[in-house]
Amino acid sequence: MGNPKAFLTIPRQEAGYRPIHERITDFSEVEQTLNTGERKLQASRCMDCGVPFCHWACPLGNRPPEFQDALFKGKWHDAYEILTRTNDFPEFTGRICPALCEKSCVLKLSIDAPVTIRENEVAIIEAAFREGYVKPKTYKRNGYKVAIIGSGPSGMACANQLNQKGYDVTIFEKQEYIGGLLRFGIPNFKLHKLIIDRRVQIMESEGINFKVNSEIDLTKLPEEFDAYCICTGTPQARDLNIPGRELKGIHFAMDILAQQNRVLAGQVFPKEERISAKGKHVLVIGGGDTGSDCIGTSIRQGAVDVMQIEILPKPPVGTNPLTPWPQWPNILKTSSSHEEGCTRRWNLNSKCFIGQHGHVCGVEVEEVEWMPNPNGTRPIMQPTGRKEIIKTDMVLLAMGFLKPELPSLPKNAFVAGDAATGASLVVKCIDSGRKAAKQIDNFLHPSRI
Repeated sequence: MGNPKAFLTIPRQEAGYRPIHERITDFSEVEQTLNTGERKLQASRCMDCGVPFCHWACPLGNRPPEFQDALFKGKWHDAYEILTRTNDFPEFTGRICPALCEKSCVLKLSIDAPVTIRENEVAIIEAAFREGYVKPKTYKRNGYKVAIIGSGPSGMACANQLNQKGYDVTIFEKQEYIGGLLRFGIPNFKLHKLIIDRRVQIMESEGINFKVNSEIDLTKLPEEFDAYCICTGTPQARDLNIPGRELKGIHFAMDILAQQNRVLAGQVFPKEERISAKGKHVLVIGGGDTGSDCIGTSIRQGAVDVMQIEILPKPPVGTNPLTPWPQWPNILKTSSSHEEGCTRRWNLNSKCFIGQHGHVCGVEVEEVEWMPNPNGTRPIMQPTGRKEIIKTDMVLLAMGFLKPELPSLPKNAFVAGDAATGASLVVKCIDSGRKAAKQIDNFLHPSRI
């Protein structure tokens, strides 16, 4: 390493977010960037640790020590080359990955100040685009054709890897835009869609075919391909089937998120179809990242106020002795959207929706307690009998997604991403797509195994 002791004198510095009063007026990305000098200093904090757990923690097997060292030394092209050997789309993960690598960084485990690996990652790829390092390449074709069903992160990664191996790849997307979850599930204030378009243009220039508005029946796969990869994600959201569910004003999280992204892309919806939080008291049911995205979207649409409720207990702040490393730390997460203004409550179970004139006007909730399970498995939820009514005129359901049930597939069809595992992280989906590409290559070229 260029400066193995820099971590002793240089503190962790995050770029932070744009001022709240400014960012809530638009859907531009909230995260700021450091200047080149400060970014190189942050990269210098990556010490020459004996066992770099960041390698192990990253599903893609990224090599932070190597690209941090190159970045610190100003070798931006080298850093880009190292980063993209393992990660097809650093511009995505660098923006929206929860940074599993940082949770395992030796500096996190020792002084709770990990290297800013995620921010450094996106700084490298943005410099690469800015300096012209990212250029379309030409690959010799091997005569095989592969169809990718679904254009989310796993589908794009699988296509990218197969294309580099010489396959003629066609991605079929049932929606009108490429990107899957990246396009429709992630708000622009976290991932601007021009970032996706920029990457798609590179992939098209390299020979990948994209076909939108093309829904494929998985029981009748197109016949002209030698292999297939099913990357259809987890389209079915988990519902809340309690009395009053039929009332107007109750929406799945993806309904408002996807529509808002379409509006920002220039689409126009009739008034009766528009899902807007303007002037409303919004209740978000579900305490995860999707719920957080609903909060930020509602605030930007002009909600009067927003409340987020979660059935699970409030996690501790900072550290949690119940989830020590190498487990993922179950601690309180405060997102940029939470900072913008939101009431958060825990241990609340929704009992029924209350309506007036066919529209939701409240939700009856009951406080619950979680007791240890004698079997050592998931704690047992116990109702307390303490009930109340939360007034609201818009409810957004953000309680996760159901793992899809796929039909029987032919032996030349492989499954990747959320379609294979259920809802997961973008970084894991990219890794799954890369592995599926390798499986397909081994299937069509068994002599290479």
